[in-house]
Amino acid sequence: MSYKTNKIIIAIDGHSSCGKSTVAKEIAQKLNYIFIDSGAMYRAVTLYCLRNNLIDNGIVDIPNLMDNLGKIKVYFLYNPETRHNDIWLNGDNVENEIRLLAVSQNVSPVAAVAGVRHLLVDLQQEMGKSKEIVMDGRDIGTVVFPDAELKIFMTAKPDVRAKRRYDELTAKGEKVSYDEIMENIIERDRYDETRTESPLRKADDAIILDNSYMTREEQLQWILSRIEEI
Repeated sequence: MSYKTNKIIIAIDGHSSCGKSTVAKEIAQKLNYIFIDSGAMYRAVTLYCLRNNLIDNGIVDIPNLMDNLGKIKVYFLYNPETRHNDIWLNGDNVENEIRLLAVSQNVSPVAAVAGVRHLLVDLQQEMGKSKEIVMDGRDIGTVVFPDAELKIFMTAKPDVRAKRRYDELTAKGEKVSYDEIMENIIERDRYDETRTESPLRKADDAIILDNSYMTREEQLQWILSRIEEI
């Protein structure tokens, strides 16, 4: 089936480890849209902080981070092998490194820093000027693109998300425990929902997608149906 749309922005927000990026990539491919993983941008900044000792045990050295913001260059480049845009940080392809647990454990406090959010939101809004994009994150439908034509809020039960994340990391050979991942997911939910700067919340006009018991194909078809409706 061929999907034809006017130029629109599709904003997908939701909790961590519920498959937002995976589905967003597939939607973008179906529509021949550009996929932008906003979470990868925050993870890249977090990786910069880890590399430069700007975060320790979840405590961000905010003054030094602010002094370093001008040195942080985050951008996407198309990877012809995967047919996706990879995230780059200051000349390095960090698409795989940003998925490691050490980054997951520190991304929430970095993403809560107002200066970081302002920097990346400006970049994201610039990327969306021509529309025809699918972007996922925590505040896309509420802050980055409040006028997006389609807003989806994705979620899943914490234990389901933890199992998915555990399977993903162990498949890559990373030694992690399910309990550690479950604790990380619960803590990230708490942090994301209570932070002062752009907390995670469902936009008033967003459609909820609970994918706890849905396959990737079922999720894809569900979203494509919503696109057809608008």
